[in-house]
Amino acid sequence: MNERRVALITGSTKGIGFGIARRLAQEGYAVALNYRRDAETAAKAVAELEALTPTAAFRADVSDPEEARQLIEAVIERFGRLDVLVNNAGPFLLRSPAETSVEEWQAMIDGNLNSAFYCSKFALPELRKRGGVIINIGTQNAEMTRGAPNTTAYSVAKTGLVVLTKSLARVEGRRGVRVNMVNPGFIETYHTTDAERTEVPPMVPLGRLGTVEDVAEAVAFLVSERASYINGAVLNVTGGLWA
Repeated sequence: MNERRVALITGSTKGIGFGIARRLAQEGYAVALNYRRDAETAAKAVAELEALTPTAAFRADVSDPEEARQLIEAVIERFGRLDVLVNNAGPFLLRSPAETSVEEWQAMIDGNLNSAFYCSKFALPELRKRGGVIINIGTQNAEMTRGAPNTTAYSVAKTGLVVLTKSLARVEGRRGVRVNMVNPGFIETYHTTDAERTEVPPMVPLGRLGTVEDVAEAVAFLVSERASYINGAVLNVTGGLWA
């Protein structure tokens, strides 16, 4: 039996997901990466992290319940255990409600909310064995109910994720599993635009975009024993935006 703790991060071969995976690798976790399509990027991510820790990448569309189930089973078969699940995968859509198609709406709900439910559901039997942790990745201030005129479907899904997080925390805490949520703000990643680099920092009290490392550090804290009494929390990593 592998004695090294194992973390699965969905949507984790680049961007915030990969940053989280790299940080947990530095903490000594064996890392299970997940991707949906880009096998080449996944192979590069594995090669980088293998220098730090046992690493493997698993192809799965976690918005599909059967693929989510197979992913969890494959990770446990490969590593012999699962201790941390980070539900990071989630598509983004910038569209008004009237312009959002039925298919786009469903994709946002499936990709951001249902995927977290599926992965959590199938991972819980294993996580209960050793007091595991689930971290759900949301979006800035998702716990504050408000109208989102151009990101409606995405925002509805992420606000639903807050309820899922708190509900799981109340039920699974009694079984030794902690469940928390991290809400990134404007984070510098591969898809940040020049306009965002110019226009966003003046709006943020700390005066800058966040980094992938800022988010990863929050996750690393919440999965650690230092956070052993934190359950059902929503942590905003936003530089104080809309605080």
